[in-house]
Amino acid sequence: MQAMPSAEGVGMAPLLSVIIPAYRAAQYIAAALDSVLAQTFKGYEIIVVNDGSPDTEELERALEPYRDRIIYLLQENQGLSGARNNGIRAARGTYIAPLDADDVWAPEHLAAQLAVLEEDPSIDVLYADARIIGDAPEAGRTVMELCPSTGEVTFERLVTRECTVHICVTVCRRETLLRVGLFDPSLQRVQDIDLWLRIVRQGGRIAYQRRVLGYYRRHASSLSSDSVSMLEEFLAVLAKAARDPYLTAAQRDVLKNQSVVERTSLELQKGKRAFLAGDGEAAVRHLTAANVQRKSLKLTAVVMLLRVAPGILRALYRWRDRQVYKLKTQA
Repeated sequence: MQAMPSAEGVGMAPLLSVIIPAYRAAQYIAAALDSVLAQTFKGYEIIVVNDGSPDTEELERALEPYRDRIIYLLQENQGLSGARNNGIRAARGTYIAPLDADDVWAPEHLAAQLAVLEEDPSIDVLYADARIIGDAPEAGRTVMELCPSTGEVTFERLVTRECTVHICVTVCRRETLLRVGLFDPSLQRVQDIDLWLRIVRQGGRIAYQRRVLGYYRRHASSLSSDSVSMLEEFLAVLAKAARDPYLTAAQRDVLKNQSVVERTSLELQKGKRAFLAGDGEAAVRHLTAANVQRKSLKLTAVVMLLRVAPGILRALYRWRDRQVYKLKTQA
């Protein structure tokens, strides 16, 4: 890994380190960096980790105007977790603020989060809300509108998704991240949920500041856009958590129950994908498996139509899509 420090990379350590992994991010990186440089709080360093990106030449051109304000790390591809981990290891700040290269912050993000963390040393991770931007149907809404956090962040509520800790608007204590072992490089998605589970399982505290302090970009190439892969990875995280020998009986129960819920959702998503791909046999198989748990009359009817009249079901599906599109355009 090659490190290329900025002119500000020496001297007194900053209070906070901003970690930005970059992979195929050349078109977005300037907006992310501009949002950091626009922060009202200024006691930070910026570490950009080029994770062996195929667009390195274009990325480095985009970074050129910022080179005296950033620490630039160039490494062979290790995935998102590896890039974040190497950035955290290189960081000098007491606090870590992760920022994906295609997301941006509101100018008060760091100041607002640090004010709470400095006031309350018991908080290990503080998160906020983010507004969705980009070409997704959810653009304009906030993460918490779609996945609201309810109550104190506990192991159980993270497992059941009652609490959604969105990484692009978190500020974390670096020593906490190091203590629990950083992000798991074996996970391609939902590495953050795995990390939050380990933090609370080991007695750490995660708190929520109910303010919109960032902007989360959704687009077709986002890792989060593949619902099947996201569910498969979340199930892997639950399986990993279940291997902890020190779990309580209640924690084991919630993991077992949620795994059933998530596997059912996975079968539904696989069934939908197979149906859209024209594979009626696979769609029937996956939807039938989902209905073992759901026991839904609607799903039973869908499976029946798939078996006896798939053309009618496709016509109904296309009609529904037209109605949804019409409602969106009239809104």
